[in-house]
Parts: sequence; structure tokens; C-alpha cells
Amino acid sequence: MDTEANDISRLTPKEIRSLIRKGTWNEVTAGLALGYAQANLVILPERYAFDFLLFCQRNPKPCPLLEVLEKGVSEPKEMAPGADLRRDLPRYRIYEKGAFVREVADISPYWASDLVSFLLGCSYSFEFALMDAGVPVRHIEEGKNVPMYISTIPCKKAGVFEGTLVVTMRPIPPDKVVRAVQITTRFSAVHGAPVHVGDPSKIGIRDLGKPDFGDSVRINPGEVPVYWACGVTPQVALMKNKPDFVITHSPGHMFITDIRNEDLATF
Repeated sequence: MDTEANDISRLTPKEIRSLIRKGTWNEVTAGLALGYAQANLVILPERYAFDFLLFCQRNPKPCPLLEVLEKGVSEPKEMAPGADLRRDLPRYRIYEKGAFVREVADISPYWASDLVSFLLGCSYSFEFALMDAGVPVRHIEEGKNVPMYISTIPCKKAGVFEGTLVVTMRPIPPDKVVRAVQITTRFSAVHGAPVHVGDPSKIGIRDLGKPDFGDSVRINPGEVPVYWACGVTPQVALMKNKPDFVITHSPGHMFITDIRNEDLATF
């Protein structure tokens, strides 16, 4: 990471959100707010909210629910009291009838009283635990966004929502794969254990050098690609099922909460 990213990484979640709200920081949030959980965001009209809630409950690996807000409410009182989901993420994506139409830094002009916001766990939360144990996290080392791929692993259908799993990939030295599995298994609220290890073709990925979202990263000789469920999965389901209007985080540009990662660990 560059000097600016290193400087911001030392700030508290509230301080980082303040910089984001002011437009000072609009980059990916990987490596920021050491020890604090980050979250994926989905906002959609109330008429789709129950189906989406059911989709999350049936697919907890890619869609681990952290908080569901009342309609029209933008303050996540459980995850970050005083924050504003309309302005406190670096980048948002807006979809209309399943098509991506624009990326913005502030969704206040698009806000409506019938919108329901969902915060979902993010795998960034377990990355500090991996690094603390000496497991490399390549995209943080390279100052990039994590590579994300649309797999052929099916999700369970719920109402109007269906699709396949999106996965993140981290190359791991072979002698550290078991440790990576052990560490991330503790964090079921933020995607938990990997969904696949090894050959990408087994889950429908043709080229690790061409991720569907995020950036490609170096894979050293002998390293094993390890895949975790990803919170971008709902975006793919939303694009497939074409609701009239949806707002999400831009991949890699997460909401930084006030909840410590260890508070989300199960043991």
C-alpha cells in the first residue's frame, strides 16, 4: 500500500468514515481500520425486501446478515451508530432493471422513504487474523482489490432471487492452507471457511488472471488458490433477476463498522 493508505489505516472507523463522507478517500477499503469489521451493502425497495431477506437466510455463506434497517432509515444503529449509509462508503453502484447504470460517491439524491438497507459480512474482516498468523494476503501486499470470480456453484433460490456464487480468491502457500481454513472457520458471520481449494475449473473459473470483479494478483509457484464466498453474490443475483432499482457498494469499497472482528468470531 502507498503512504496515504498506510496513514489512513491507523485511523478509527469513525475517522475513516468522516474522510469518506468528505470525499477525501474514495479507494478500496481493504487493509483499513485494523481489527474492525467491514460490510457489504444492498439497498432495495421494500417490495423486494422479504425475498432478499429470504435469499440471505438460505445462502448464509455469501450473504451473512449483520444488520437489516427499517425502511427509509440510513443510520446503522447496531453496526455504527451515527453513520450514514448514504454517504459513508467510498463508491456505490446503482442498478435499474438489472443493469448497472452508474457509480457514485453519494446516494443521497437517489434516496427514498421505501428503501430497505442490508449490511452483509465481508471477508476483509478475517484478513487481519490471517496476516497475524503469518498467512499472506496478496491483494493487500500489492495494494489492490481482492480478485472476485463468478463461479458455477448454485445459490438456493428465494422468491425472485437466484444465481450462482461469487468467490474471492487468495493464493496461499501450501504449508499454510490448513491454517487459513482453521482461522477463517471461526468467522462464520463474515463468510467463514473456504468453499473450494485448488483447481479453479472445478467451480467454473476459466482464467484466474481475469477476475470478474477486482484485480488480478500474483500467484507464486507452488501456491494454492483458495476461494471464499463473496458478498458480491447478491449483485449477480440482482442483475440476473432485474428488480426495478437497487443500490449496492462498489466491489471492494465497503462500509467500515464500529464492530471488532473478534466480536464476530464464533470461538
